[in-house]
Amino acid sequence: MPHVITQPCCGDASCVYACPVNCIHPTPDEPDFATAEMLYIDPDTCVDCGACVTACPVGAIAPIHRIPDGQERFTAVNAEHYGDQPPSVPRFPVDALWRKPLAPISKPKAFDGLPDPMEIAIVGSGPSAMYAADELLKHAQVRVTMFERLSEPFGLARFGVAPDHKATRSVADLFNTIAAHPRLQILLNTHIGTDLTLEQLRADYDAVLWAGGAPTDRRLEIPGVDLPGVQSATSVVGWYNGHPDFRETAPALTGDRAVVIGNGNVALDVARILTADPNRLADTDIALEALAALRGSTVREVLVVGRRGPEHGAFTLPELIGLADGPARVWVDPADLTDVDVAALDSREDAEKVALLRELAARPQPAAPFIRLAFGLTPQEVRGAERATGVRFVRTGTDETVDVDASLVFTAIGYRGRPIPDLPFDDANGTVANVAGRVTVDQEPVPGLYVTGWIKRGPTGFIGTNKTDSRETVDHLLADADAGLLPRRRTAVGA
Repeated sequence: MPHVITQPCCGDASCVYACPVNCIHPTPDEPDFATAEMLYIDPDTCVDCGACVTACPVGAIAPIHRIPDGQERFTAVNAEHYGDQPPSVPRFPVDALWRKPLAPISKPKAFDGLPDPMEIAIVGSGPSAMYAADELLKHAQVRVTMFERLSEPFGLARFGVAPDHKATRSVADLFNTIAAHPRLQILLNTHIGTDLTLEQLRADYDAVLWAGGAPTDRRLEIPGVDLPGVQSATSVVGWYNGHPDFRETAPALTGDRAVVIGNGNVALDVARILTADPNRLADTDIALEALAALRGSTVREVLVVGRRGPEHGAFTLPELIGLADGPARVWVDPADLTDVDVAALDSREDAEKVALLRELAARPQPAAPFIRLAFGLTPQEVRGAERATGVRFVRTGTDETVDVDASLVFTAIGYRGRPIPDLPFDDANGTVANVAGRVTVDQEPVPGLYVTGWIKRGPTGFIGTNKTDSRETVDHLLADADAGLLPRRRTAVGA
């Protein structure tokens, strides 16, 4: 029986390289890998060997007869990615001459010109940092020191994933394995810029790799956004995950309705946690203070609002399936779906999203507390005098105003990197200026400085996307070292 990839897919592609028959796509060398919402197993090719199950760091793969409850829909999602194939054209024929090429597997290149030892500093300890360290430590000459500002490592994997997404959070097991490597040292509670300067790191190490992520949210520029009762979804995620920077950002969970402006995966996470049964959350890693606040919440409805139509929802199909088929109570007003022509959509994923939204709209409005997904509303202002009392929208593309009463307003329109002292910053993209991971000034590489993760490419992709991204940066770092292009380290580490 074939295997199926389910909602927790993190996209790190370990399964791709484990598969002996090339049945998992897109692969990192295929053009749609960077934009794919998940990976997919071709049921006509899968030989049921189970190698992908072992390789997956988040337990997202299961044989078709053992799919977890609430994930059954992914059987069709995987199959439909490949479309219909004539039964006379097997994708993995016995004759090897007719087989598709297997996914490329590259062994670590041997570098003769690396310093020995080669000391690398990595700033940050989130997914991109851990994947970069894993790649670097494949070379015996390399020793890595990681600098983490917080008292716990792993960044987004620890403090950014919703507590009820237990499978996704289990990627920390992989990072713990990497962290145990004898040539990796992680220094916690160490802030680069306060405890040490970037210049000191450049003097002490052969190369510095910045992996600090995109730690701030994009600001919604409308009147009233600074009123009490308005805050970013980022701060709410940090609050319920126990992030030390957000312990004082607990929302006042009073009133009947909260509005979330934006409808990406983070918006759905916030809405789901705010309407979840606290008894179910008690079995997760949610911060105890947040759990206590949720037990006393009076919020009956969380309205998640998107500016564009339902066919352009920013949430991914896997996240929507998890919302629709899980314990959350969610509903869509049928009126929001009347003008959507599914046949005109170019994307299979978008068509499947609309079909699922129509299924939600056909359900009875659920009991409170529940989530309502709304579309085609552009925020104009947050209403209120002393604190937020609602949001005024216009129907996108019209002059019709829609006023929504709410005691809480959360903005969830994306993350953004912030400037870093002594590193060139691309303000338009919210990233450190770089070319394929090499930090640049006027398009010219700065010797010994590298970047990876969201601060390199912007806040796109998933936890596992950082694996391919970090490999690109590390490949260039090692090639530069091998070619003698790194500056000479001025001091011995620890001197």
